[in-house]
Amino acid sequence: MSKVIMIQGTMSNVGKSLLVGALCRIFKQDGYKVAPFKSQNMALNSFVTADGLELGRAQAMQAECAGVAPSVYMNPILLKPTNDIGSQVIVNGEAIGNMSARDYFAFKKKLVPDIMAAFNKLEEWADIIVIEGAGSPAEINLKSDDIVNMGMAELVDAPVLLVGDIDRGGVFAQLLGTLELLEPKERERVKGLIINKFRGDKSLLDSGIEMLEERGKVPVVGTVPYARLMIDDEDSLSERLSNTYDYGDIVNTIEIAVVRLPRISNFTDIAPFENLPGVKVNFISNPRELTDADMVIIPGSKNTISDLRWMRKSGMEAALKRFAMDKPVVGICGGFQMMGDIVEDPEVVEEGGSIRGMELLSLKTILSGEKNRSQTEDCFDDLTDVFSCIAGEEFVGYEIHNGVTTIEQESALPEIIERDDEGNIILVQNKNILGTYVHGIFDNGDLAYRLADSIAQAKGLSLEGAGVDYQQLKEAEYDKLASIVRGNLDMDYIYSILK
Repeated sequence: MSKVIMIQGTMSNVGKSLLVGALCRIFKQDGYKVAPFKSQNMALNSFVTADGLELGRAQAMQAECAGVAPSVYMNPILLKPTNDIGSQVIVNGEAIGNMSARDYFAFKKKLVPDIMAAFNKLEEWADIIVIEGAGSPAEINLKSDDIVNMGMAELVDAPVLLVGDIDRGGVFAQLLGTLELLEPKERERVKGLIINKFRGDKSLLDSGIEMLEERGKVPVVGTVPYARLMIDDEDSLSERLSNTYDYGDIVNTIEIAVVRLPRISNFTDIAPFENLPGVKVNFISNPRELTDADMVIIPGSKNTISDLRWMRKSGMEAALKRFAMDKPVVGICGGFQMMGDIVEDPEVVEEGGSIRGMELLSLKTILSGEKNRSQTEDCFDDLTDVFSCIAGEEFVGYEIHNGVTTIEQESALPEIIERDDEGNIILVQNKNILGTYVHGIFDNGDLAYRLADSIAQAKGLSLEGAGVDYQQLKEAEYDKLASIVRGNLDMDYIYSILK
């Protein structure tokens, strides 16, 4: 039997995912075999495993922290919102259909056997399993059929650490209020409180912590400082998306604009650029924000047709077409589909019907119910223009999309077409336009640095320093995260409550 511990939060985006990642790395550093686990995740950022199954991106990040390969057993249920009231439901890595929130709420208890089967698989090899909750355990309207917070803790008899976010204010009310709304048996599971994202002199918290422990009857096991870390986020509340992320005191050489689509997915594809000195990444939703951009990335989308309509209505499409006349534009997955001549949806995968594309590439996409999920290794062959800097280099990533893209007009072939082993198009270039189905395509080595430096050189500038290897940088960031958390939590106490 593995030992377990669970991180729950007072609300979404309090830092649960990163704290789980930190504990995974700490336990790994201490010589244990570790697995992250989240029974149910709602996110538009996902990852594809080596065996072609889909799980939440946060659990893939946590697996990297633990030094193990991501597995669908780490996230047996993934919900990917398709609109404001419904989601695609993915169980054991495969989509089983779309459900409204009400229908899923009535259905989810049937998934408990799948949750436990996945957890039991991790128990076969892991010494410690670090479990992540979702939202808050005090959502009293949802508690009766809970399978991700206290319901999950009860299934595996897990001790709980409850996390509050002081950066958003009211952390004492967050923690005490959550404890007050728990049932007595649930409250008994909470073995410690964590104050996260603190800025300033921690001694100023002493009187508050004393009162918190007195009233809550639960010890505070640490206060974790706010830290600037370049680690994949999954939450739509990410600071990156709101452009409030603190990049430090840097001088920007180039600016990369990322279109903030209403149904944006896998925005972590942009992360390698965010780590580069002299590069500012700006998520934009207004075409006027293109003024200072040197390159634009159109990211993935969970609803390509709806987001393309938004692009057209907001004026973003027209502005991007003008931008693309002399500056580079990259489309990834849904963004790639939008760049073609037409997107058709005969099986009503999204909204049905068809829609004219942005007409930047002579391509046609037909959406289908069958989802392409695969890891991809290939090579940038004869790329030209600003992209010639990465020609011949290998890329490693994954595909996760509904639909097949084909050439629309043979008389208007793009300059470069890359296909997979089955002959399906995965990458197209036409001058300064690049489109691809591959997520994580710039993650390998220093590809992002090379492309950003090429853009800088086109302006008569250059980036500082040598190339940045993104994988090495991620490992260093995971170690930095672990060091911060280890230095600010009572790890001896945490080890003592493992069950």
